[in-house]
Amino acid sequence: MKVNIINKSKHQTPNYETSASAGMDLRANIDEAITLKPLERAIFKTGLFIALPVGFEAQVRPRSGLAAKFGISVLNSPGTVDADYRGEIGVILVNLSNDDFTINDGDRIAQMIISKHEQAEWIEVEELTDTSRGAGGFGSTGI
Repeated sequence: MKVNIINKSKHQTPNYETSASAGMDLRANIDEAITLKPLERAIFKTGLFIALPVGFEAQVRPRSGLAAKFGISVLNSPGTVDADYRGEIGVILVNLSNDDFTINDGDRIAQMIISKHEQAEWIEVEELTDTSRGAGGFGSTGI
């Protein structure tokens, strides 16, 4: 699929690292390094603006290496970029570790996945069809 993008960052346009990659890395587009203290959060701009077709969204997700090695995650994971949004893509990062973590300009801070979606039409009813699971949730199917 083709997606219009404006890249006002100092960095390359996001791309897929392998032929089977689902996500593209997003880079911090900042003037100076920013240090996140433990449990601190901040919005990092990317310098990217996109125009998705209706019926698609961009999901902003954590990078597994940052999460596993350093405890850095996307706070509202996944963040959603709607098809009608035309502002700059930002990434809300949170430091879930016990140590300070510094983000530099150009660091890969998140990944973005383009995904199809549907809009639901609610139909109000008096009861729902029964299933073998019923109302069981939050661990009801085992460990």
